[in-house]
Amino acid sequence: MADIVLLNCMTLLTQNDRRDELSGVDIYISDNRVKAIGRNLDTPGTTEKIDCRNKLVIPGLINTHHHFFQTLQRNIPAVQNAKLFDWLVQLYEIWRFLDEKIVYYSSLLGMGELLKTGCTTTTDHHYLYPRSIDGAVIPAMQFKAAGELGIRFSATRGSMSMGKKQGGLPPESVVQDDDDILLQTEEAIRKYHDPSDGSMQQIHVAPCSPFNVSPRVLKESAKLARKHHVRLHTHLCETLDEEKFCLEKFGKRPFALMEDVDWVGPDVWYAHGIYFNDDELQALADYGIGIAHCPASNMRLGSGIARIREMRDLGIAVGLGVDGSASNDTSDLLGELRLALLLQRVKYGADAMTARDVLEMATLGSAKVLGRNDIGSIEVGKVADIAVFDLDKLEYSGALSDPPAAIVFSGYNHGAWMTIVNGRIVVRDYKLVNVDERKIIENSNRLSFQMLKKAGAASVFVPPAYREQ
Repeated sequence: MADIVLLNCMTLLTQNDRRDELSGVDIYISDNRVKAIGRNLDTPGTTEKIDCRNKLVIPGLINTHHHFFQTLQRNIPAVQNAKLFDWLVQLYEIWRFLDEKIVYYSSLLGMGELLKTGCTTTTDHHYLYPRSIDGAVIPAMQFKAAGELGIRFSATRGSMSMGKKQGGLPPESVVQDDDDILLQTEEAIRKYHDPSDGSMQQIHVAPCSPFNVSPRVLKESAKLARKHHVRLHTHLCETLDEEKFCLEKFGKRPFALMEDVDWVGPDVWYAHGIYFNDDELQALADYGIGIAHCPASNMRLGSGIARIREMRDLGIAVGLGVDGSASNDTSDLLGELRLALLLQRVKYGADAMTARDVLEMATLGSAKVLGRNDIGSIEVGKVADIAVFDLDKLEYSGALSDPPAAIVFSGYNHGAWMTIVNGRIVVRDYKLVNVDERKIIENSNRLSFQMLKKAGAASVFVPPAYREQ
C-alpha cells in the first residue's frame, strides 16, 4: 500500500475533540492510518502526492441505516405515492424473487453510490430472506461486494418471522422460522464479525420491526447479540400505523414492547424514531440508545418529522442514514445532510440545525451510534477514512466563505472528488476505482426488469436497451 499525502488542503474539517478547522495543511497517510497533519511534513518512502488546494477535506461519512436490495426497485410507479404499510405490501411481491445475483449487484450499486457521495462506512439492514435462497448466501454476497469496492461495511443481519398468517405484512415466502433466524444469525456473527480496531467488516443483530418479528425472536436476539458482544438494530416508531399495530396486537406502544424484550441499552440503535413521546425521549437518553435519522425516507413516505433537535439536546446519539433506496430513491449520503438540516428547520425554526450539526451527525454521531471510536474524525493514529470535495466548481461559486457549510447548503452534484477508505483511494476523479461502473449499471437495470416481469408488473415502461429481443 503506497503512502499518500494530501497537499495544501484548502480546508480540513477534522472533527477532533477541539473541532479544528485547518487551512493550508497537508495530511500524511501511511499504511491505513493518518500519520501526520501539518505543513511541510516529512513523508519518507514512496508517496502519492495529491494537490488539494481547492479541496474541502472531511472525515468519511458514515451511513447508519440502509437496505441495499431495494436499489433495484426505485421509482416504481405503483408505490410512488404510498405510505409505509401499503408500500411494503406491494413491494414484497417483487422482493420475493430475490436471488444471489440480485443481492450481489444491488449491494454493489448501493455501496458504490455511497462511496461516490463521500461515505466510507456503511451498514445494511437486510431483513428479507426468501425461502427459495440459502440464507447464508446473502451476507456472503454483501461482504464480497464490499470487499471488491473497498468500503468499510457493518452488516446488520435482519429477519422477519411474522407473515400474513401470523398477522404480519409479508407473504409467507419471505419469512423464516424463529429457530432458523437465531441459528443463521449466530453463524453469520461467527463467520464475519471482526471487533478489532479499524475493522473493515462487522455484523450486528437486526430483526426487522415489531410488526413482522415475534416477541420471542426479539428477546432471543437480544440474548444472542450480548453473548457475542455485537449491537442490536431495528426499525422503531417510524409511523402511526406501527403504533396502532403494537397497541392492538400487544397492548402497548412500540417502545414499551422493546423494554419488555430487553431491547434497551447503549448497544441498541433504532432507525427513524419519529413518534417517541416526551417520556420515551428521556428514556432513550437514560438508556444510551442511538437513533439512525433518515430524513429523505421520512419525507418520501410522508411518515413525519423526527424530533432530532430535542434528541440532541438530551444527549442522545444521532447518526444519519439514507434508508432503503425504494423509500429514498437514492443512496446519496451527502444529500441526506442537507435534508436533515432543512427538515429540522421546518419543525423548529431557522436556527434549529446548523451545517456543522449535520456534519457532526454524519461523522462522529454515526460512529457513536455504531459503537466505534476508530472512525468519524481525521486525527493522527486513526484509520484514514477521508472524503475530498472539489469546491472549484460552478455550483459552489459564491459559497467559499464557509467551505464546510458549502457542501451542505450549496451544490447540485453531491459527488466526492476522492474517497479514501482505510488508507486506499476507492473513488478518484468522481469514479469508482476498483469496479466497472458500466457493468453495475447494466446488470442492475436488467435484474430490476426481470424482477418486475416475474411479479407481473406488465405496465411498467422498459427502455429499448432492456427489452428482450
